[in-house]
Amino acid sequence: MLNIGDKAPAFTLKDKDGADVSLSDFAGKKVVLYFYPKDNTPGCSRQACAFAASYREFKKKGAVVIGVSRDSVASHVKFADKFSLPFILLSDPELEAIRAYGVWQEKKNYGKVTMGVVRTTFIIDGDGKIAAVMPKVNPDGNAAQVLELL
Repeated sequence: MLNIGDKAPAFTLKDKDGADVSLSDFAGKKVVLYFYPKDNTPGCSRQACAFAASYREFKKKGAVVIGVSRDSVASHVKFADKFSLPFILLSDPELEAIRAYGVWQEKKNYGKVTMGVVRTTFIIDGDGKIAAVMPKVNPDGNAAQVLELL
């Protein structure tokens, strides 16, 4: 897992429209980069909707919101349309950014151990450094928590 002050790992991933999006595209801006397990699951949907509901506040604070999961571009299109998500969703099926940010971890569910994305949010400052790390966040309170930190 990355720590405050670390340089945020660079990445280039496809957004829901199939366009390449790189972290470097947002140089000089604050970036809220949140990793979540799966589109259209209850917790991930609530988390995304909370970010969407607060989207104007994030923009007022000069922050770009980016959600990242392993889901396909097509899945992101459906997810964004279903919940009217105004922010960027990136597809990372090869786990490029997910591994670079250290959120691909062992998870235990009903005694079964699997590997998966641990819901984690990073705030990256305008210089590309990690300003905050929120591991294992609660999907219902994450957006409000991030707004407070910004």
